[in-house]
Amino acid sequence: MTRASTDERGRLDRTFAALCRAESPSGRERPCADWLTRELGAMGLAVAEDDTGPQTGSDTGNLHARIPGPAGDDGPFILLCAHMDTVPLAAPVEPVLADGAWENAHKGILGADNKSAVAIFTEVARRHSRGAPPPVGIELVFTTCEETSLQGSRAFDSSRLRSSLGFVFDQATAIGGVIVASPSHYRIIGRLHGRAAHAGVRPEAGRSAIQAACRAIAAMRLGRLDEQTTANVGMIEGGSAINVIPEHCELTAEVRSLDAERASAVATELIDHLQDAADAGECDLDLAVEQMFAGYRITPSAPQLAVAERALERCGYAPERLASGGASDVNSFTVDGLPCICLADGVQANHTSGERVSAQALYDMLDVALTIVDEAAVELGVVAEPEARS
Repeated sequence: MTRASTDERGRLDRTFAALCRAESPSGRERPCADWLTRELGAMGLAVAEDDTGPQTGSDTGNLHARIPGPAGDDGPFILLCAHMDTVPLAAPVEPVLADGAWENAHKGILGADNKSAVAIFTEVARRHSRGAPPPVGIELVFTTCEETSLQGSRAFDSSRLRSSLGFVFDQATAIGGVIVASPSHYRIIGRLHGRAAHAGVRPEAGRSAIQAACRAIAAMRLGRLDEQTTANVGMIEGGSAINVIPEHCELTAEVRSLDAERASAVATELIDHLQDAADAGECDLDLAVEQMFAGYRITPSAPQLAVAERALERCGYAPERLASGGASDVNSFTVDGLPCICLADGVQANHTSGERVSAQALYDMLDVALTIVDEAAVELGVVAEPEARS
């Protein structure tokens, strides 16, 4: 296997800390993108930024760079992808090492989701941009707005890629996990329109949009519906004053399922409850329904799965195939026809003030990434399979 040197591990620590300090909540990724552009540029890499910012609502586009292999631009490539954005910040980010793990000195997220992968792939690029080329070409893509329904990768023009396989490190669970299934996801926004009236003088003249919304929610099956399917109403907003029958109410719901047909059926069920409640409350209903991303299932014979599992095994981990209730940029690239896979990265408690990642997890995932490059070269026929693997 390919292990990172002591110097490379030290640089990874510094890179990770610098990236965490480059605060980049979704839509405001510019500090992170500028840092990456400078750092990769100093390695001699040309970094292209696409023009998807207006489409995603970000101040930044997706970044794309390429490191050719021995055959140059005409040879095979693999994709290493990570997202630059984080969930919203509740406090400034100041990464510190405590008991062997990185955490935020303030009460807020660290940003290890997904700065750990951004840092790791930056250090993979640093190794392979100097001296001899990598055994297979490497494409780097750093996306925006992943945390807001994969907007950056969905907007990215995948026809720009030359890669045959793709790898994403974006599952905040123990190292060794390999995501082989991810759900289809629907977002439903229901806007109910009733009639305002004075709540103490003429309540009979009013038509409560909030009451209609509550009736709809009460009829919905929410939470975990089966092993593959979940549904949730995450936001509700309405009314104007305590003494006014509420004329407007808006709710936002979601459905996720590993079974695409089941996801569509449950979304339809929620819509029907909204319409029934609107009719019963004599309210009008406006609906906005969108499939945010499509799910996928990776077959046991998929080459990206074989590469990932061999790399994990060579690094001392027993691969575990997992189905996830969440999504990653893999969903977007899979829809575009690029075989990709998501690996667990050892990050803990992401999206919370307790978020942390051990320094050892960073080092181990750097080894995994470097070994993936080697194994992908074997899988794509660039180099012969060694008789014995160390």
